[in-house]
Amino acid sequence: MSVITAAADQSLCAPLAVLGRDVTVPLVTGGEVTYAALDYAASAPALQRVWDDVAAYAPYYGSVHRGAGYLSQLSTDLFENSRVTVAEFLDCRPGDEVVFTRSTTDSLNLLAQVLPADCQVFVFETEHHASLLPWRDARVTYLNAPRTPEQAVETLERALAERDPYGPALVCVTGASNVTGELWPVRELASAAHAHGARIVLDAAQLAPHHPVSVRELDVDWVAFSGHKLYAPFGSGVLAGRADWLRDAEPYLAGGGASRTVARRADGGVDVEWHTTAARHEAGSPNVIGVYSIASACKALTEAGFDRLVARERHLIAKVREGLAEVPEVRVLSLFGDEAPRVGVISFVVEGWNSSHFAAALSAEYGIGVRDGLFCAHPLVRTLLGSDPQDPGACGAPDAAPGERSLNAIRVSFGAGTPDEHVERFVGAVRELVRDGARWTYRTEDGRCVPDRG
Repeated sequence: MSVITAAADQSLCAPLAVLGRDVTVPLVTGGEVTYAALDYAASAPALQRVWDDVAAYAPYYGSVHRGAGYLSQLSTDLFENSRVTVAEFLDCRPGDEVVFTRSTTDSLNLLAQVLPADCQVFVFETEHHASLLPWRDARVTYLNAPRTPEQAVETLERALAERDPYGPALVCVTGASNVTGELWPVRELASAAHAHGARIVLDAAQLAPHHPVSVRELDVDWVAFSGHKLYAPFGSGVLAGRADWLRDAEPYLAGGGASRTVARRADGGVDVEWHTTAARHEAGSPNVIGVYSIASACKALTEAGFDRLVARERHLIAKVREGLAEVPEVRVLSLFGDEAPRVGVISFVVEGWNSSHFAAALSAEYGIGVRDGLFCAHPLVRTLLGSDPQDPGACGAPDAAPGERSLNAIRVSFGAGTPDEHVERFVGAVRELVRDGARWTYRTEDGRCVPDRG
């Protein structure tokens, strides 16, 4: 049973074709310009290939695991084949489970719910909130931001060795920072975790769209990522890895799909036999379109070839960093230093500028979409900006006025769908804004910085 999809030999352009590449937006100074989407770290645009595959499947849409009809059976096959595709994309081990969720956040909250009793969790303060916050019912040790990859490994080893009692433990670490783009020493951290009897989960939300992720080679126990950062914006995510903790825990959600049989007891209650496979944690009608879009994106990136994608992204990273280095007022944020390998995520501040105003000017005057704020990684950004990482008052409201030290940062991010022209326009706009100032005034409205139209 199959669905006609976009041709596998679809001609590959560099950059990859994405939706929205020809969208024009109005400028506050008059006229329109092609929109430069440089906020991939928040949500990447859909690959044209993904959109075409979903459109080809849409007329055949049916319920999954819940019908004898042709469309239901076809949709079920599509759903389960997508699970196989994702497992291949991640190079999972035999016996690993692929559980479909809503997002990275949902995946890590699921894992938090299946931890064994008395499990200790170790997480660096540098994590995105999706991996920093889900562990509310566990004993959590928050580790200070390291300044080198070697220091990260040493810090983790020391913390794991000193844990008391020496029971089950889980380490949660990012693969690539959503603030600095820097790659973390995942393989070395996994070795350290396993040497001390701990398991490790990799937050690959920012890594998987840019680099190949092999569960087997990295030797991580689980990996989590989101479709909407992988050019598949239909509200699905993945948690893939070892089956035992998932199988032994109560279902993440109770309901149809997670249950194998339900029977009334003589005393009026119910007995439930839960599934022991991934379905155990996939209660409810699954998001088959979201799941299929992830599988489509996995295939498209694999066919494009990560060697080519990584090489091209390094070219774009070099353009941005060289351009920003020519503006003395710009300070790029980094944990591991300028030479650290990274993905296409770069955060910076501009001396004398309110970061929210600067980002608003890029949008309103140049048609460039970036992000300003603390990027759902408040402790890390505060550390990089030199403010107290424990001070909740330093959080991401726009500053009062231009010229004050910014408590926020600006983030530019890009990927497989970004044309050189967008990066060049961004660098030129930064240079021009710093040199000449904004051509418009800006104010805060409902928590957002917008042009002041008088």
